Amino acid sequence: MNIEGKEIILIGTAHVSKESAKQVKEVIEEEQPDSVCIELDRQRYQSVTDKNRWQKMDIFKIIKEKKTTVLLVNLVISSFQNRLAKQFGIKPGQEMIQGIDSAKEIGAKLVLADRNIQTTFARVWHGIGIKGKLSLMVQILFSIFNDESISEEELEKMKSQDTLNAMLQDFTEHFPKLKKPLIDERDQYLSQKIKEAPGNKVVAILGAAHVPGIKTEIYKEHDLKELSKVPKKSKAPGKIAWAIPILIIGIILYTFYMNFSAGISQITSWVIWNGGFSALGAIIALGHPLTILTAILVAPLSSLNPLLAAGWFAGITEAYLRRPSVEDFEKLSEDAVSVKGFWKNKVTRILLVVTLTNLGSTLGTVIGGAEVIRVFIRTIT
Repeated sequence: MNIEGKEIILIGTAHVSKESAKQVKEVIEEEQPDSVCIELDRQRYQSVTDKNRWQKMDIFKIIKEKKTTVLLVNLVISSFQNRLAKQFGIKPGQEMIQGIDSAKEIGAKLVLADRNIQTTFARVWHGIGIKGKLSLMVQILFSIFNDESISEEELEKMKSQDTLNAMLQDFTEHFPKLKKPLIDERDQYLSQKIKEAPGNKVVAILGAAHVPGIKTEIYKEHDLKELSKVPKKSKAPGKIAWAIPILIIGIILYTFYMNFSAGISQITSWVIWNGGFSALGAIIALGHPLTILTAILVAPLSSLNPLLAAGWFAGITEAYLRRPSVEDFEKLSEDAVSVKGFWKNKVTRILLVVTLTNLGSTLGTVIGGAEVIRVFIRTIT
């Protein structure tokens, strides 16, 4: 196609097809473009080209910056891709690697045309509500346990899908509006980056799922800054997050005023449910005994402060007690393929400690809060 005097060639590839890399190589060598656009952002480009990326990771910094969930999601995606590689002898993303290599060989400008994956997930996260967030986290965690082989039929279907869409297919069926941040917005972002690529001839390597949308969107103008904005957090969840602990504390104090023994019962229930479920999360993650103890002690207090989370303290404790070795970082991609590997590797175990302890604390808060209210109602009636 020709856009404003610029020739643009779209290569619709299959992320899990052996033939795609060969096609990319042939087209670039034949067309000799000025620019080659690939469907990667800076983060995914580095993960493809930097073989030692895991060794440079600071696990303490990740926990403190609250990025454990993002890293866990990235590892689950990596696990999904590596399972395909092992089962079918396919290297997912090989066509993108070939695009990078071929661009270098002919001296073409390499353009990373996709939107930052963290921005995409932030926009997805913003649009699914509390129930959706819990469902997504459960699906991500269950995908770790999914060791089932992928059928040939499922593989063929994935050849026409985006990698993120393939992973979240069941989820997007229940939340159709996720198509907008996962596909539609990225079509717009990709088309604008392709159109702005330097030179008179541009080759763009894209997942086949994006080609139809880009053929439409490329004739329109799109604001990359607007598409790159991370949605502002609503003030309502923050207010609710503070209102709940204030309400719980108020109810307990009033119960103490009315009936001292009932107040003691409330505190006991709150501590048992919060500490118990947080500890259960740490236990499931196979945390160190002191990590489990940290979860028990911190959860009843952190649940009353929205700025704190039991999983962060448990994760930092686990990281200090079982500090990951260089070998753990080197084996991260390999270990993330299996359930056993997720629990064996010290890095992924820390991520699981943080995530599962936080989930346990959330469940404990719900049950413990309900028990506090039950005792309060019984006391005043």
